[in-house]
Amino acid sequence: MADPSNGATLGFENALWRAADALRSNMDAAEYKHVVLGLIFLKYISDAFEEHYAALEADRATGADPEDPDEYRAVNIFWVPKEARWSHLKANAKQPTIGKIVDDAMLAIERDNPSLKGVLPKDYAHPRLDKQRLGQLIDLIGNIGLGEKEHRNKDILGRVYEYFLSQFASAEGKKGGQFYTPRCVVQLLVEMLAPYKGRVYDPCCGSGGMFVQSMKFVEAHANGNGNGGKAKGHISVYGQESNHTTWRLAKMNLAIRGIDANLGKEHADSFHRDLHPDLKADYVLANPPFNDSDWRGDLLKNDVRWKYGVPPASNANFAWVQHFIHHLAPTGLAGFVLANGSMSSNQSGEGEIRKNIIEADLVDCMVALPGPALLLDADSGVPVVSGAEQARSTVS
Repeated sequence: MADPSNGATLGFENALWRAADALRSNMDAAEYKHVVLGLIFLKYISDAFEEHYAALEADRATGADPEDPDEYRAVNIFWVPKEARWSHLKANAKQPTIGKIVDDAMLAIERDNPSLKGVLPKDYAHPRLDKQRLGQLIDLIGNIGLGEKEHRNKDILGRVYEYFLSQFASAEGKKGGQFYTPRCVVQLLVEMLAPYKGRVYDPCCGSGGMFVQSMKFVEAHANGNGNGGKAKGHISVYGQESNHTTWRLAKMNLAIRGIDANLGKEHADSFHRDLHPDLKADYVLANPPFNDSDWRGDLLKNDVRWKYGVPPASNANFAWVQHFIHHLAPTGLAGFVLANGSMSSNQSGEGEIRKNIIEADLVDCMVALPGPALLLDADSGVPVVSGAEQARSTVS
């Protein structure tokens, strides 16, 4: 049985992971994750496509056309051209040209689905990827039904994808924290903020876990959340990610779950190129990089976001905190992960910034997490900060 703390409860994820990892050979985990997750994504959308194709084929007599892309887009299913369908890849899995065949499949999907343009990995033909092992990986993933309606309803692909993200993050150590926050930490944040409806924002969104759990929270409370049981109708998702490959992971992660999100047209640094400058969010959920000394803060000394003090160029912790506050609606709430040291540091004016935020009555609570927390750089804490009007109506 897979470890439930990693969000996997189906039982086969761990076996699938072990088999996929065995095919990694000497390839670095940071590279291999894009190979595997790209194929899982392709298998999912191909399965969903094939199921709808069969239904349309059965309805040809009534005018349905299984080769019309609009038939699929109308029901939120990606159109998969013939050269990108899983059956084509599986039939050619043993060919020495399988790498180019997969790359061509990814290019064809991006060509016909504009929302995926620039998102999918296209490095399968690279010489460093053993083509025999790639064919074996295709056979391995091909044995799991991921996109059929029954499995989509159970979120099997999403759970496999999340489990693999967690395992790749573990394999990469602290670097893995750049794209994956442990599910238990994300759940804690979501349960504390209870984002039933409104605008949810994560300016350092990694692979999108905060958004996934927010949607799951709404769905879990769908019968009593005040939105008429509409699990997704009243949640708007806004995000940003500075790392291009991680931004692509997030786009795929949200796409396979049917979550419509505005992550910008490309990756970008939230400090220096804010893609949502006018956004006032009802909820901010984030796990920013800890103690980042390379955020080029010296270029932003007069930034409008530093209402409570100019953060030091040597550490971005309180730049992130003030970025969150800046983007909060008057009644909004922000929950985020910080290194515990940021709660007591007095270096370079951080103590004064912290004092100003507290005296403005914005801090609702802080939760100390047990350390060392998985994939977090240090012992961590979760502060919850309110927008101005929310703070005035909250007894802290």
